[in-house]
Amino acid sequence: MVQKRFVWVGLTVVLIVSMVLTACNLGGGTATPDVSTPIKLGGTLPLTGIYADTGRWVEQGYRYWAEEINSQGGLLGRQVEIVIYDDESDPQKAATLLESLITEDKVDLLLGGYPGTSVVPQMAVAERYEMVYISMGGHMTSFEQGFAYSFGGPPLMGQWWYEGFWQWMATLPAAERPKRVAMISVNNVIGLSVRESVYDGAARLGMEVVLNELYDLPMESAETLIAAAKAADADLFIANGLLVDGVMTIQTMKAMDYNPDYILQGVGSLIPAWEAQLGADGYYVFSGTPIDSQLPFEGIQRLNAVSQERFDVPAAPSYFLFGYAWAQTLQRGVEGAGNLNQQEIRDYLKTHEIDTVGGRFSFDERGLPEPYSYLTQVHPQGIALIWPLDIRTAEPIYPKPAWGE
Repeated sequence: MVQKRFVWVGLTVVLIVSMVLTACNLGGGTATPDVSTPIKLGGTLPLTGIYADTGRWVEQGYRYWAEEINSQGGLLGRQVEIVIYDDESDPQKAATLLESLITEDKVDLLLGGYPGTSVVPQMAVAERYEMVYISMGGHMTSFEQGFAYSFGGPPLMGQWWYEGFWQWMATLPAAERPKRVAMISVNNVIGLSVRESVYDGAARLGMEVVLNELYDLPMESAETLIAAAKAADADLFIANGLLVDGVMTIQTMKAMDYNPDYILQGVGSLIPAWEAQLGADGYYVFSGTPIDSQLPFEGIQRLNAVSQERFDVPAAPSYFLFGYAWAQTLQRGVEGAGNLNQQEIRDYLKTHEIDTVGGRFSFDERGLPEPYSYLTQVHPQGIALIWPLDIRTAEPIYPKPAWGE
């Protein structure tokens, strides 16, 4: 009888231990993970379609981050595996594929998408499944939905995009500032968000907006828009668009001999394809950015060297840095939480300051850092940082020289 009692006691202990371990496994990451199983990260990017020139650089940033962290022992001691689907620059497909990554691929962590048109629906998907989502954001309105799991680390905030330009303009003598503004904007969340920055800045500096036109993608022709800007005698021309339409706009300006004192371009001039397609005609264009290869943050120089060696470019392209920084921000949250519990990752990011190649960030309740933007200008020697003064790498060139000079 005594021996039988010991048998039942032993079975009871085994059963209790088994139940505890099962409960831990159902509790969202409290059990010790199998370190031989990779952590799977999934996202979508426009690898084909109208945003592909930029989306492929974001992908390279993600993939290099994964390669680097795996060489250093992995994330939480586990190797990482990245799954990226091509959403073909289609926002609806981006949302559908992200949901599939969550429900079918069973990814552990999400990678943010690009551009803002796709990020808007993806942020809603991430929120529905309560998964942390770090990306450019879908501009300001996307961060005003009360989403708890989305972060811009760093964001590409259209409403902040030209802030560096307006701050620099305010330091110039009044006689050197433009007086008449012609603005064309792509008719989607990207162009409309960047356009808000123009309204605000032009009003602050007393500039008159003499042309304000919207256009759809793909742009068939820029001739009518450029003719109107030239006829309005605008000395500041602002194109709130992307690479392909931006290149067409510059080519049309040269063909029609419209050479305003200042050209301000939304997205596109910071991508290597800008100079590759335009050559010297793409010089002297101003833009904004929240990240750049010349900023004095830890890791930037290493990524510049990687880009030179792997991609044969003089420095790390901005969107390569974006992809790396978004993954790095997620990494900081995971390491801070010490596990893959989405709520704990979210709470860590909401309550701690983090360092990335994009700078040091702390996030507010919306998932945003404090507003900021750097002013850039395309020079013959490469992209120059113009504003603020403490990060300036070259003197601004203005008024814009004549075409061909």
